[in-house]
Amino acid sequence: MMEQIIDILSWIALTLGGIFVFIGGLGALRLPNLYTRMHAASLTDTMACILIMVGLMLQGGLSLVTLKLAAILAFLLFTSPTASNALASAAILSGYQPQEGKVTPPEPEK
Repeated sequence: MMEQIIDILSWIALTLGGIFVFIGGLGALRLPNLYTRMHAASLTDTMACILIMVGLMLQGGLSLVTLKLAAILAFLLFTSPTASNALASAAILSGYQPQEGKVTPPEPEK
């Protein structure tokens, strides 16, 4: 009985993680500018990562695989927001300012 509950919870987490990945990809395609696309992708990426890893940990049971998945999850939770912040900082430093409405890329220097 307990195995069935864990299996159901695992598949719920995996399915929700897949849905978050899909929503993030859709946001990256449909949103109007760099900053909104990056925001949608980074938020859903982090949540999807948590849900998928938890689902896999539940499938793996209490084993070395679960410990490795937890280490991968910790690494991804530190690096994903850092990469998004670095991308936003690079965009701002290159002159791509966030604005309300339409955002145009900076003119190349001559």
